[in-house]
Amino acid sequence: MSRAATPRKPRAASQARIDSILAAARDLLASEGVASLSIYAVAERAQIPPSSVYHFFASVPALLEALTADVHSAFRACLQAPIEPGSLQHWGDLSRLVEQRMLSIYNQDAAARQLILAQHGLSEVTQADRQHDIELGDLMHKLFAEHFRLPALPDDVDMFALAMELGDRVYARSVQLHGQITPRMAEEGMRVFDAYLGLYLPPFLPKR
Repeated sequence: MSRAATPRKPRAASQARIDSILAAARDLLASEGVASLSIYAVAERAQIPPSSVYHFFASVPALLEALTADVHSAFRACLQAPIEPGSLQHWGDLSRLVEQRMLSIYNQDAAARQLILAQHGLSEVTQADRQHDIELGDLMHKLFAEHFRLPALPDDVDMFALAMELGDRVYARSVQLHGQITPRMAEEGMRVFDAYLGLYLPPFLPKR
């Protein structure tokens, strides 16, 4: 039986070029938004020929999908970062910690706000974001199960992914109105996140 080929990692020189392209795209997103992004603008910012950008990214949506994956890798890292069990007395402590870590990424990364929270109407990016949210939701489910004894949960609803999406809608509203996630709207987003999880999680869960 034949085995599927393992995708090869880009060579060092190619990876360096990819990194420079993504960095240039991030800078443009942060300063000018999604609407002004083009292959030629990215090439100019990266100081490379447009053909070099096209070699790795056939279109702007492909470039934005790569950036979306990069942002979500930061979200995954925040879910996988160490947590001191003694700091958790209630599952709300864990949800608050997770949301604060994610908010920190949004606050520090203007490109992340543009990609995930701004209204850009790019279906490819929206679809990629939703797929990544499902993966993040699975990681969050495992994180909660690691620290608390969870009740039986529905298997036909990605409740942790939905909780994140609902919180993001509040953060998106803040970005649309204020250009940033204000402290007040950050608090509201966390409340929405907790309120949805509270539909399935009892007020108190035994710790592991």
